[in-house]
Amino acid sequence: MEKPPVVSAEDWQQARDELLKAEKEATRALDAIAARRRRLPMTKFSTEYVFDTPDGPKTLLELFEGRTQLATYQFMDRGPNRFCPGCTRFTDNIPAASLADLNSDGVTWVNVSNMPLAQIEAYKAERGWTLPFVSSHGTSFADDIGAGGGFMLSVFLRDGDDVYLTYNTTQRGVDRVLFANNILDLTPYGRQEDWEDSPPGWPQHPTYG
Repeated sequence: MEKPPVVSAEDWQQARDELLKAEKEATRALDAIAARRRRLPMTKFSTEYVFDTPDGPKTLLELFEGRTQLATYQFMDRGPNRFCPGCTRFTDNIPAASLADLNSDGVTWVNVSNMPLAQIEAYKAERGWTLPFVSSHGTSFADDIGAGGGFMLSVFLRDGDDVYLTYNTTQRGVDRVLFANNILDLTPYGRQEDWEDSPPGWPQHPTYG
């Protein structure tokens, strides 16, 4: 397998400093996008949805748990006993400590799926997940946030009893918040997925292979 050139420490530092310039530019661009995101217009969102939860039916307002902001991840429903590998990997990357940090900053996190609650609970037990995970089965919630039959990360703001949809994203927009993927992007081999631009001979496989 061909490797990148092996150079002196001084030459390596020079190359690293050149890459750092590009990384700083990307960071500033992301900061500017985040500033635009904080100024994105909102749209009023219905609070009439009722979700099945382990603690009984809950409305969208109740999912906030008294906080002012709510982030939801719509986990794909692929039918009985079939589970999206991408959604599974994403959920595997959500640590309890990070959810506690979000809570302390006024944000509640909830996984949502059109799967029936019994299917969700069985899969949670199998995977060892403890995060909040509710069922939107029988509601139009997934369609109304724009997820349809796919996956989506959505953010809501509550003002009293009014709820507003402030942001949503899917595909690579969701990918950017995965801890494991972000660490892999810093490693020599990257994610080792076949869409990546890697040196010849680098180990690669299909994304969900």
